[in-house]
Amino acid sequence: MVEQEKFKSGFVAIIGRPNVGKSTLLNQLVGHKVAIMSDKPQTTRHKIHSIITRDDAQIIFLDTPGIHKPKHKLGEYMVEVALGALKEVDVILFLVEPQLPGPGDEYIIYQLREVTTPVILVINKIDLLENKAELLPLIDVFRQKYNFAEIIPVSTLKPENLDRLVELVVSYLPYGPKYYPDNMITDRPEQFIMAELIREKVLHLTSQEVPHGVAVVVEEIEPRSDQLVYVRAVIYTEKESHKAILIGKGGRMLKEIGRLAREEMELLLGSKIYLDLWVKVKEDWRNQDLYLRNFGYAGRD
Repeated sequence: MVEQEKFKSGFVAIIGRPNVGKSTLLNQLVGHKVAIMSDKPQTTRHKIHSIITRDDAQIIFLDTPGIHKPKHKLGEYMVEVALGALKEVDVILFLVEPQLPGPGDEYIIYQLREVTTPVILVINKIDLLENKAELLPLIDVFRQKYNFAEIIPVSTLKPENLDRLVELVVSYLPYGPKYYPDNMITDRPEQFIMAELIREKVLHLTSQEVPHGVAVVVEEIEPRSDQLVYVRAVIYTEKESHKAILIGKGGRMLKEIGRLAREEMELLLGSKIYLDLWVKVKEDWRNQDLYLRNFGYAGRD
């Protein structure tokens, strides 16, 4: 057992508007791909625990869905997960872009007034600034809106200032136990990560209309030999027209989704994957409690 008097541990929520780079930041901090990334908003749907373990500390990060005004029951679930995370953690990272706060940021700041947890403002994408001096007036604006424990500019792409961010987080953690084994980087099973990898490829390859109506369920994972693992997965969508897009002419789109997802799965498992990928239609599933539960979006987090 690690001596709790010398070891720090705790939970850290990463919050922010959709598409500010929360999943990219998480993957960079952990050093592994545990959250899917896309240039489309509202990519993250679940609360994902990812873990950094050091000799002196263990940080459990929660990558939450972007906080936004929901338009359906799935959206309500996502916002509920994100806001609920604020009550469970020791530190909050509020991720913003290097620009004046908009309505989405203002809404989050309003929610933060209800918590006593230390909040670190993380200004991401500073690599986009032509002059770093632009940060100073921006920091002043945010300071006037909320009493942040710390404000730190970072770049997740370069990367820049991420080691300093980790040190700041550790400084605010309480002394406590090691919750997870040293080699564990996420509490999510391989089945979940595989489904998310497939969904990421759908987000990347298809048009704006299709991605948000898609859910992915991995129904079977079966080792067929020492070198081959069989994986059967279903992509659920809300419309027949979307199914046609996902399959593509001559099945080309589905094959490309499968090829890209399979390559990352093989890196994850360290073995060859036979990915058996299907597309099925469940009309308006995002507003139906039964499908939300079956697809893992209700009552699981």
